[in-house]
Amino acid sequence: MQTKAVRLYGKEDLRLEEFELPQIKEDEILAKVVSDSICMSSYKAATQGPDHKRVPNNVHENPVIIGHEFAGEIVQVGSKWQHKFRAGQKYSIQPAIYYQNGPMGILSAPGYSYPHIGGDATYVIIPKDVLEQDCLLVYDGPGYYPASLAEPLSCVIGAMHANYHTKPGSYVHQMEIVDGGKMAILAGVGPMGLAAINYVVNRKDRKPSLLVITDIDQSRLDRAAEIFPVEWAKENGIELVYLNTGNVENPVEKLKEISGGGYDDVFVFAPVAPVVEQADAILAHDGCLNFFAGPSNPEFSAKLNFYNVHYAYTHIVGTSGGNNDDMVEALEIMSEGLDPAGLITHIGGLNAVAETTLNLPNIPGGKKLIYTHKNLPLTAISDFEEKGKTEPFYAELAKLVAKTKGLWNVEAEAYLLENAPEI
Repeated sequence: MQTKAVRLYGKEDLRLEEFELPQIKEDEILAKVVSDSICMSSYKAATQGPDHKRVPNNVHENPVIIGHEFAGEIVQVGSKWQHKFRAGQKYSIQPAIYYQNGPMGILSAPGYSYPHIGGDATYVIIPKDVLEQDCLLVYDGPGYYPASLAEPLSCVIGAMHANYHTKPGSYVHQMEIVDGGKMAILAGVGPMGLAAINYVVNRKDRKPSLLVITDIDQSRLDRAAEIFPVEWAKENGIELVYLNTGNVENPVEKLKEISGGGYDDVFVFAPVAPVVEQADAILAHDGCLNFFAGPSNPEFSAKLNFYNVHYAYTHIVGTSGGNNDDMVEALEIMSEGLDPAGLITHIGGLNAVAETTLNLPNIPGGKKLIYTHKNLPLTAISDFEEKGKTEPFYAELAKLVAKTKGLWNVEAEAYLLENAPEI
């Protein structure tokens, strides 16, 4: 099977190449990749090369395929796995696998560590490392892009599950957000913030009674309110409030006023010290602050009120990614109708991967979604209408996304897969 893939050879050395995949073994699966969402983690791997903890030291001789937020269809199943998988099934992958090699073990992942599997390819071989750890996950929902976004959505899910609370007289941590409690998501209208709003309101097992979303960009707040209206949240039993803290003289005072005193669960979605300190200041008794945003500065710090840590039982957690159970939950809720399209701001083809990955920090917006069998420039969804004035393909895409308030959708994806030029 011939594949086309973007391979990493060293620091900032990404190459789009075509090569032959070997015949699969009995404990492997051949799969078609349809979509891949480019992650900042791929940028880090591409810029660090063999210095990255997941990238092999000999990558210059044995290049790896990049991309780890991908989805597609199973093509051929080795005999060992035919009881569990079949050709034609749609899939997603939990990339953060871990396998034992000596007493310490080795971190390994598709998109960082393997020559024949990664999201930025047309066809891949799913190895036994993935299969034996149940990290190949069947997806039964509509389209492909939701399955590509299962991994980032699982990060949000994992953060909610990682929060904890205590009970007086007990040392047992009660994991999860407070059901019926008060929640705030600060700097919460970026792509990951939108995913969090979507998940919190759609949850069936537990949810807050009050959800306050803050930011200092009114246009982004307005956009979030358009996508996720307060009326929609109310129908699902949540009072949803959007607050521009940049327009408020005393944000902490205002936030406490809205909540009636403080919040049980506070999530920080931007690595900004004043935002962290604001989050700490609005915690209720036994409140949990979840520092969700990963800072790039290893010296990042902020002040915390340790009087409240001692007397008000406030506490802090941080999460980086979701686990396999979170991925399974993400796929299940998307199969039931949750659409993560709010994460996506750009669409492109495999030809755009190398340049996009290496320049990712400089490209505004959210997720850059790649259709690996297509030859398309990376294009912002918001630019479809303008490009459509001269290119009928984008004019049609603009019409299709207009049906969902400017968000990517399954109908637009189907049109792209049918009409976009092949790579």
